[in-house]
Amino acid sequence: MRAARLHAVPRTARGFMLIEVMISVIIFSVGVLALVGLQASMTRAQTEAKVRADAAYLAQELIGLMWTDMTNAASYADAGCAGYARCAAWQAKVAALLPAGTATVSWDAATRNLTITLSWQLPGGDAHQYQTWTNVQGAI
Repeated sequence: MRAARLHAVPRTARGFMLIEVMISVIIFSVGVLALVGLQASMTRAQTEAKVRADAAYLAQELIGLMWTDMTNAASYADAGCAGYARCAAWQAKVAALLPAGTATVSWDAATRNLTITLSWQLPGGDAHQYQTWTNVQGAI
């Protein structure tokens, strides 16, 4: 008499476990790639948010500089900024903190309205702009 095999595998089921392992490795790989993509997206968003915060800070800094120096308010406008030390130092800070950063300042002495526009472009990204305006009051 022949002894029966205890763990006989039908011919049609051979290699099924190998296919299961291969599918699970593919699913795991897709998950890892998705996490890497998510991390890259989060890093890009965090960088953009930091630069926007820096732009807002720089604009408020210039407003503060002008409030403390109202007698020279016209010197902060684009035409006279390079020749005025405080404004030139601020523009150098803009260029240092914002990637490819530029600033335009518009001062209307009659209405005492100040408009500040900061522009920058992240490497491989779109151009961005932050604009703020205020009415600066103080003794001249």
